Amino acid sequence: MGSYDDTTGDDVDSGLGDYDSAGGAAGNGPGTPAWDADRVARRDDAVRAAVEQGLLAPGSPIVGLLDVTGIRESATALRAAFDAVVAPGTPVLHAFAVKATPLVPVLRLLREEGIGAEVASPGELALARAAGLRPEMTVLDSPAKTPAELREALALGIAVNADNPQELDRIDALMRSAASRSPLGIRVNPQVGGGSIEATSTATATSKFGVALLDEGAREWVVRAYQDRPWLTRLHAHTGSQGIPLSLMAQGVAAAYTLAEEINRRIGRRQIDTLDIGGGLPVNFASDATSPTYAQYARLLGEAVPGLFDGRYGLVTEFGRSLLAKHGTVVARVEYAKSAGGRPVAVTHAGVQVATRTVYAPGSWPLRIGAYDGKGRPKEGPAVLQDVAGPACFSGDLLAEGATLPLLEQGDYAAALDTGAYYFAHHYAYNSLARPGIYGFAPDGAGGIAFATVREAQSLDEIVAESGGAHASSLTTLATPPRR
Repeated sequence: MGSYDDTTGDDVDSGLGDYDSAGGAAGNGPGTPAWDADRVARRDDAVRAAVEQGLLAPGSPIVGLLDVTGIRESATALRAAFDAVVAPGTPVLHAFAVKATPLVPVLRLLREEGIGAEVASPGELALARAAGLRPEMTVLDSPAKTPAELREALALGIAVNADNPQELDRIDALMRSAASRSPLGIRVNPQVGGGSIEATSTATATSKFGVALLDEGAREWVVRAYQDRPWLTRLHAHTGSQGIPLSLMAQGVAAAYTLAEEINRRIGRRQIDTLDIGGGLPVNFASDATSPTYAQYARLLGEAVPGLFDGRYGLVTEFGRSLLAKHGTVVARVEYAKSAGGRPVAVTHAGVQVATRTVYAPGSWPLRIGAYDGKGRPKEGPAVLQDVAGPACFSGDLLAEGATLPLLEQGDYAAALDTGAYYFAHHYAYNSLARPGIYGFAPDGAGGIAFATVREAQSLDEIVAESGGAHASSLTTLATPPRR
């Protein structure tokens, strides 16, 4: 299949040391390992089946596809990676960052695979509850929790990481009014620095998240907060995100571990019993290879932070993008094929509404594009330099500029690869473009592909309703003072 390859620079200074950054789940050599090759084959089969079964057609020119088998494999790889390094009997909760793919069927699938939920808003908590996530499998993180959100979380027994001293004051008041079984902690910012994408760097000197540990007096305030509150039993730090090297992620975890050791030593007992190390494992968007892997990161943490996995601390992780990104594909019909300035332009139905980050910040969020013919088969032919454009009415609405792949023609399909996280589930309603339908797929056991609806395509009536259709006359009937 022809595809557009670019790089975000995420593997530069990855901190992998002797680990093979191009290797797959087993980390046993360069190239695309078997499970990545199988994923590519499933994706090609799913695109063809989506055309054959009518999910992709002139009347439904864009869909999101989710590889159920691949999602299960990623969940298994995550659990196995940490099971291999933690002491036997260590309590470990892997909580999926719901913001990455806020879809109830996805959360239910992950729940079946032993993965909990990390939520950062009332909406995300509602999604987790709708998916059947138990309170003990749920963690609430947010820099702007309201009193009502905190009250609900503490009443349900959901773990909460306080972001700042004012929030901790609110939790104090709630704990005085009613006891809670919620595991409670403080989020700290180790201020170890940012990565190649400033907007997603969470551990810079001025990050909005957590208590800035290196600021004057901050570390001592955190220690005293634990000394004064025996019910504070967790410590949280999240350094990772796309563009953050693994070495920097490990530094952030090491800073949290060192602080926990200091707090427990000064209190004279093991009050902090759980470390929440966040998530943020970067994703390789430059090829189909899964790199880095959870196993590589877990081994690196074991080497960089001696004592982290010796059983004295329970563990919480909050991975999101790395669990879902490579298992999602946006597929859009080429409505027109034209030329401008001598360059071919494929005008598709996928653009800023499903790939907002890529359109507005293509240097940080480039996507590979797969070319498929009108029957959904990988397209063959010589690679041609071309633009892949979206349907929105502004010139920068491009999925890829200067992509090199087989020439896309009218009626073909363009596939935006590795878009299972932060793409089709995060609709941007430019031009009132409809949210696409999303379908999970898996082999049907008879050589074909079976689909299941994850989210139905948005109807025109729903667009009108969301745009105030029920209140069409509200402004014209509003009383206004007479003109003078």
